[in-house]
Amino acid sequence: MSDILQIFKASYNKPQMSKRVCVIIPAYNEEGNIKAIAAAVDDVFKSMSCNYYILFVDDGSTDSTLQVMEELGRENKEVKYLSFSKNNGHQAALKAGIDHSDADAAITMDADMQHPPAMIATLVKKWEEGFDVVYTIRKDQNNLSIFKRFTSALFYKILGKLSDIEVENGSADFRLLDRKVTDELRKIKEQDVFLRGLVKWIGFKQASITYEPAERLSGKSKYSYRKMMMLALQGITSFSTKPLYAAIYIGFVFSLLSLLYIPFAVYSYFTNHTVSGWSSLIVTVTFLGGLQLIILGIIGLYLGKLFMQSKGRPMYIINKTNLE
Repeated sequence: MSDILQIFKASYNKPQMSKRVCVIIPAYNEEGNIKAIAAAVDDVFKSMSCNYYILFVDDGSTDSTLQVMEELGRENKEVKYLSFSKNNGHQAALKAGIDHSDADAAITMDADMQHPPAMIATLVKKWEEGFDVVYTIRKDQNNLSIFKRFTSALFYKILGKLSDIEVENGSADFRLLDRKVTDELRKIKEQDVFLRGLVKWIGFKQASITYEPAERLSGKSKYSYRKMMMLALQGITSFSTKPLYAAIYIGFVFSLLSLLYIPFAVYSYFTNHTVSGWSSLIVTVTFLGGLQLIILGIIGLYLGKLFMQSKGRPMYIINKTNLE
């Protein structure tokens, strides 16, 4: 009996295996930031009880970003990297990092140091409290232009109206995801992913924290207004078919307007205030144009769903990696 008690006591007092966290950092032409962000993440985890490794995702950089990653990988066994065969975009890079993460939790953050590495400890603490998703919301920056702040707020408002998900204004791709969340995200094979929406859509127990973005360490932002517009359209169309319904509604509106125009055309004809043939031409064009929008909207509703699922192309192709 005493031997059994000793064995039980030894197993009870055995230290628990610490959890492992994967920090996913996409990078496109960020050669001046890679070493700094790696050192900052390393400093944060030195004061924490969990193990970690960094997974850089090189999004087809044209500078020496990949070379810096390879150098760090040789110096530090906790630094891993993936390199795309070409530039596929920020969301694809995040998805690739999630697909190749095997840790208990994954943290996604940018390489430009605007996502403060010190916040990692807060994310992990909330995760240890039992939350499966801990996402961040950016505080408004006074140095941002009024136009950028307005368009950002407008995008999230439109996204909420046109889809069944609610993404808070200022939501960022700086978040922690539990292993069971990354397992589910890995199953998703959509071509145009919008992770801020997917994370909200996927559910689980979620919590948010606010952060104040730091200044970019070096380089310049890769998100032009054009890319932000494309991301907005991607986000809206990924979670809603309402824009296609809008085409149908617009078609009905123009058809009704063309019908309302008929009394005016008749009045103009009898009062000799019209050019010969002009009224019938305008009524016909507007009416048929409305019908065409209705038909195109209905066709687009089905064709859009089939098209996105039929191509079956990989979202990204990995050219180099040091993952085993």
